Amino acid sequence: QLVESGGGLVQPGGSLRLSCTASTSSFNSYVMSWYRQAPGKERELVVGITRGGARTGYADSVKGRFTFTRDNAKNTVYLQMNNLSPEDTAVYFCNAFRGSGQDYWGQGTQVTVSS
Repeated sequence: QLVESGGGLVQPGGSLRLSCTASTSSFNSYVMSWYRQAPGKERELVVGITRGGARTGYADSVKGRFTFTRDNAKNTVYLQMNNLSPEDTAVYFCNAFRGSGQDYWGQGTQVTVSS
């Protein structure tokens, strides 16, 4: 089970930090990612992080503004989002993956960027 938190309403240029906590004893065996889905659009990959947290891969649209980290001791990943724009408005989903049939999603958290 993945539980996300930290979404909300923020003004353009503002910041939010999303968290996703997993209920598993093998959290460090999962590749973790954040996806987002804006109204009327397909779900898109925002960022992924390797099992140990050493490497991340960001979508071009968020590079330099978003930072993804993981704390394996707390079974939690964090997405720090800075300099937000209205184009970042979406439902953000946490994903845990470690192979076929082991692909889990959180319930989603709404991020709205508006003045």
